[in-house]
Amino acid sequence: DNRPVLDMNDLNEAMMKIMAGPEKRSRVRLVRDQRITAIHEAGHAVAMYRLSTQDPVRHISIIPRGQSLGATWSTPKEETVHMTRNEMYERIVSLLGGRVAEALYTGDISTGASNDIDRASKLARDMVARYGMCENLGTVSYLGDGEVFIGRDYQTTKSYSEKFAGTIDDEVKHLMDRAYDQCAKLLKQDEEALMRVVEYLLKHETMSGAQFADCMENRPIQEGTSTSMFE
Repeated sequence: DNRPVLDMNDLNEAMMKIMAGPEKRSRVRLVRDQRITAIHEAGHAVAMYRLSTQDPVRHISIIPRGQSLGATWSTPKEETVHMTRNEMYERIVSLLGGRVAEALYTGDISTGASNDIDRASKLARDMVARYGMCENLGTVSYLGDGEVFIGRDYQTTKSYSEKFAGTIDDEVKHLMDRAYDQCAKLLKQDEEALMRVVEYLLKHETMSGAQFADCMENRPIQEGTSTSMFE
C-alpha cells in the first residue's frame, strides 16, 4: 500500500489470511447471499456476547475467504488448559448461532451452517460419550481410538452395545435441541442489536470488536476503530 510502516490492521489481515485464506472480493455475490451471511455471522457474534464463558468477539466479516462467505473471530482473554462442561455447552450454543439467526430472521435456512453443525455435533458427542458429562450414562468413556489393524485396512470398532449407542444418540440430540432453544431465546431477546450488526456489515462488510460492542450496547458506533486480535 506504499505506507512506510505496518499497523495493527496489517497484522490482523495477515492473521486472518493464514486462518481463513485471502479475501475474494472478485467473487460475484448476490444481495440475498450477502444478507444471509450477515445475519448468520451476527447470530454467532450476538450469542457469543451473551454467553459468559465465551471468548470476546474481535472481528466480524462478510468478505469471502477460502471456502467461507464470512466469519466471526474471537480470541481468549487468558490462556486456559481445561474446558468445563458449561464452557463446552455454551460453545455449542454459540456454534448454532448462525443457523438459529437464519431460521429466525430470513424465514428459511441455508447450507452455510454445515460446518457449524458438524463441530457442534462432535462437541456434544464428546461431552456425552468421551468425557463422561452425561448423568444418564455416568462417568464412562464410550469413545476410544476405535481403530484395529486388519490386513491392509483399518476397521472402526465400537466399545459399547447397540443399546448404549441408541442412548448416546438420544442424549446428543437432547443436548443439541436444548442448546438450539437457548440460542433462539438469546437471539430473540437481542433482535434489535442483531439487526444493527447486520445493517452495519451490509454497509461496511467488516466490523471490529469495539464496533460490535457499541452495537450491542446501543452506543454510537465509532468509525475507524480497530481491535487487535492479538490482545
